[in-house]
Amino acid sequence: VSHNANSVMAGLAPGDPQLVSMIVNHLKTQGLFDQFRRECLADVDTKPAYLNLKQRVDNFVSNHLSNHTWSPHLNKNQLRNNIRQLVLQSGMLEQGVDRIVAQVVDPKVNHIFRPQVERVVRDKKTSEEKQEEDPLRSSSQAKQKARERIKEGV
Repeated sequence: VSHNANSVMAGLAPGDPQLVSMIVNHLKTQGLFDQFRRECLADVDTKPAYLNLKQRVDNFVSNHLSNHTWSPHLNKNQLRNNIRQLVLQSGMLEQGVDRIVAQVVDPKVNHIFRPQVERVVRDKKTSEEKQEEDPLRSSSQAKQKARERIKEGV
């Protein structure tokens, strides 16, 4: 994040959409979202809500397919798309996903995700404050980096 962006961040109120967007982008560059996604996906298939939804979808599809007679001329793509639409229209996915989120994500929010996000935001804020305290140092560091890039031909 540039010095101008740091100044903008310092002037924004908590909850300001621009501030939230800047923080989210910073968290993404730190790889936290990928880490959170991996942590949630690691144990999702062991949760009762996931297993229940999987069984409900499997049963729904089996019941629907039992009404069709297989033939070599059966349009499988059309049948697949039809089943997909019926599953979406049934509402079972929305309810099931809400339950999965409640079992997988919600327990991690306060104990795992929030402390990590708060740490990154705190570190970012501390970094900004140091730059504001010593703008000549950060300016000279930027100039030094620019000189190094020029020497490297970048």
